[in-house]
Amino acid sequence: MRMFRKGAALAAMMSLGLGLAGATHAQTAPKVNFQVVGNLGITTQSKELEQPFWTKDITAATGGTLTATIKPWNEMGLKGPEVFKMLSQGLFDVGTTQLGFVAGDNAINDATDLAGVSPTIQTFRDVTQAFRPHLERYYEQQLKVKVMGMFSFQAQVLFCRSEIRSLSDLKGRKVRTSGASQADFVSYFGGSGINMAFGEVQQALKNGVVDCAITGTLGGYKAKWFEGSKFLYALPINWGAGMSAINLNSWRKLDAATQATLVSEYAKLERAVFEQNVRENDLGLACNTGSGACSEGPAANMVLVSPAPQDAELRRKALVEQVLPRWAGRCGAECVKNWNDSVGKLVNLTARAP
Repeated sequence: MRMFRKGAALAAMMSLGLGLAGATHAQTAPKVNFQVVGNLGITTQSKELEQPFWTKDITAATGGTLTATIKPWNEMGLKGPEVFKMLSQGLFDVGTTQLGFVAGDNAINDATDLAGVSPTIQTFRDVTQAFRPHLERYYEQQLKVKVMGMFSFQAQVLFCRSEIRSLSDLKGRKVRTSGASQADFVSYFGGSGINMAFGEVQQALKNGVVDCAITGTLGGYKAKWFEGSKFLYALPINWGAGMSAINLNSWRKLDAATQATLVSEYAKLERAVFEQNVRENDLGLACNTGSGACSEGPAANMVLVSPAPQDAELRRKALVEQVLPRWAGRCGAECVKNWNDSVGKLVNLTARAP
């Protein structure tokens, strides 16, 4: 009993010591307030995870050493592709956006989420981790920003105005795409990829400017794409890879303990986003089509079209015969070698420029 009491007392003293150390660090570390540009604000990922991460979680985890003000890029009048360039210039401290948006700046941004390469979200996550060191090096060396988090959304699927029963039905259609590899994928089937800001898509569908558009299952519902489209084709094309980064000068303002905390907290955020995407993939289908309960609002009445049996193979053919070779031609020899040595081994593919 005495030994137990001694042990309990020692544990209490150690706990108190750790608490005092944390409090001392919070008192002595320089206070920093970050300006954060968040991802698309209409999404549950933004509202339920990213914004509380900066307004509550980080402040609590650092004992008030690091605080932040966050605003989604769409609420700042931005379209998404500008975020990392502006971050590199030091116009704010942290920025998050979709990698497909910046694939035109450098094809390396498409490397983790090429259309057709990841049939499942778990494969996508494995692919992302395999190639992540190369993205981190590119962003630090070329844009002077530090990659902090790698994210995605639900399956990126087709929202179409008129009936679609298989990928071959894309022939002749104008399809809003969010990156070069999606455009290559669509063109393989005879469609035309249209580059268009996310916020413009709803009206473009309603007015017939585009025939189809690709986005996440729940993201399309939140953006009310069902108002301009009638058919949802539920074959995952890719997963809407996103990234969050910090300006290197802002990173260096932080002491080592706060840096370590920020890295740890971002790892938790990544897991939370992944788990949310798994939950919300089927929820998005239900909300758009009424095929199940929708916790996000009244269900729409789109027609849910299950993938044609042969379309999984067609997706692979499009990847191998067009998406991957064209991407390899854009990304260059070193980029392709790094992809083949990491992602390629994981998914049993070899990228070669045409």
